[in-house]
Amino acid sequence: MTRHRVVALLNPPQSPFELACAAEVFGTVRPGLPVHYDFGVCAERPGPLPATVGPPTLVDAGLDALEAADTVIVPGWQPPGTPVSPGVVEALRAAHRRSARIVAICTGAFVLARAGLLDGRRATTHWRRTGLLASTFPDVQVDQDVLYVDHGDVATSAGSGAGIDLCLHLVRTDHGAAYAAQVARSMVLPPHREGSQLQYAMRPAPARTDESLAPLLEWAAARLETPLDLAQLAGRAGVSSRTLARRFAEQLGTSPGQWLLGRRLDAARVLLEQTALPVEAIATRVGLASAVNLRRHFRAALGTTPGAYRRTFGEAGDRAGT
Repeated sequence: MTRHRVVALLNPPQSPFELACAAEVFGTVRPGLPVHYDFGVCAERPGPLPATVGPPTLVDAGLDALEAADTVIVPGWQPPGTPVSPGVVEALRAAHRRSARIVAICTGAFVLARAGLLDGRRATTHWRRTGLLASTFPDVQVDQDVLYVDHGDVATSAGSGAGIDLCLHLVRTDHGAAYAAQVARSMVLPPHREGSQLQYAMRPAPARTDESLAPLLEWAAARLETPLDLAQLAGRAGVSSRTLARRFAEQLGTSPGQWLLGRRLDAARVLLEQTALPVEAIATRVGLASAVNLRRHFRAALGTTPGAYRRTFGEAGDRAGT
């Protein structure tokens, strides 16, 4: 099987962490996991490339490397808002024209905007730079709160850590939730954070350690087949429903109901990928009651049906019940 070619376009001074976000997800060979990606780097001027910290990175490929890329990643651009050469702009536009996926991590969004790839579209970048992005490129619909925005052909992420979230999201899109969860587990990271989650909490941290949602989330995730509502979750947490809803908004940027639905759909995706269980049985197992309910939520969230998803990502030899 032909591997998906991912090429990171670097620029001096390059942030090593933002480059590592992409390299760790797409370029690391993990024992026991199939290798789906080839990862490389390029720069407009090959050679030793200065970094924002630490030693230079030796880059031996020029912009022509983008001609064979299936995904192009711009892992930051320092300082943000600085000019982008016509050669880089045209190379990105050419890659996009031939249907390569163009991805920006953090301030890489400025480069995509300079190439006109974000005109009339939602995009994000690090929250400290969203104002500059909006003022410099008024045709871009800048969303300062989200972790990442994916249009399919073009995607942008917030700060460096959100770049990992975006890369894992792209792996999920390419190869399913179960494979992406294995990659995340090997990185000791949560398997999935929704792009709509807030870039940062409304307050720096919970005022008391007992305000953390972590124990409740773990408890609820282990009981997805059980009907759970806001009152039950609040009772488990020992707080009022209103207080719990506020904590979800502050710490996760979503409501308890939407968080639960997301976890149930994640669990359904894994069962569709790894088992031949009928859709009705999967719906019951993940707490969505019926196949009709699962199909409705699945289509609303993912734009496809459980059956079509299984045909794309399923591992089980039997496709019964799709």
